[in-house]
Amino acid sequence: MGRSFTPGVTPPSSPSQLAWWFAFSKNRLLVYDESPAYRLPLLHDLSELNCQPLRIQFLGHLDQQPCYAAELSSEEKTPAGMAFVSLRELYSQLDDDLFAIAGRAVQIVEWDRTHQFCGHCATPMTQLPHERAKRCPNCGLVNYPRLSPAVIVLISRGEEILLARAARFPTGMYSILAGFVEPGESLEEAIVREVREEVGIEIQNIRYFGSQPWPYPNSLMIGFTADYANGEIVIEPEELVDADWFHKHALPQIPPKLSIARKLIDWFVAQPSQRPTSFE
Repeated sequence: MGRSFTPGVTPPSSPSQLAWWFAFSKNRLLVYDESPAYRLPLLHDLSELNCQPLRIQFLGHLDQQPCYAAELSSEEKTPAGMAFVSLRELYSQLDDDLFAIAGRAVQIVEWDRTHQFCGHCATPMTQLPHERAKRCPNCGLVNYPRLSPAVIVLISRGEEILLARAARFPTGMYSILAGFVEPGESLEEAIVREVREEVGIEIQNIRYFGSQPWPYPNSLMIGFTADYANGEIVIEPEELVDADWFHKHALPQIPPKLSIARKLIDWFVAQPSQRPTSFE
């Protein structure tokens, strides 16, 4: 049976217990470098590593173990036997529950760092004691951790799926389409718009698949599937360098298993084969 994480805001009144520490410098997590794997610090306090955090946020409990996020100076010396490692590099290197909490921690650290002052009147913000929020004592403005919803969709046409390449992708890699939700849009409207803008086709039968926190830096990826309806692929050159239909058993290089894009693709590939369908 796996461990259970319970989010929290108010730290234990007696911080004498060993705790998991998610300490970041420039969004890179401090871990013990024990090749070929990494290990997260389990300590009473970061002072045991001679680290002086700029700010600390309590995250909650993993089973009965407290969890803390901490921001370290970009000039913090790396303790002996340890390393600052990006979350992407740590995927599959940490236990799944610790990796998930690390994704939560990096977003809270970034929010804490960028909301020290009120965006309306520049007064230093006050952390609320029982809520993950900051309030301006002068004008009353309240800030919560930022979350940017993004939609991602697997579009199928019989046994084929639509895959595209952006210029920023690693050489040879294709993925499914994604984009951020704009103000005033529903998730479904955002999908239709993104697909129409990026590849010029129409889709139908939009269905929810699942979601994934994506802390790069603060997105929530909301996954859908959809069926091709009509139209020819015409790519938006400012967004993509290529897009095409690929048979599910002849795919190019696709994203790693870390991503919901890969989960969607793997799910589609695992579906029973269908009888050929003609598209006009």
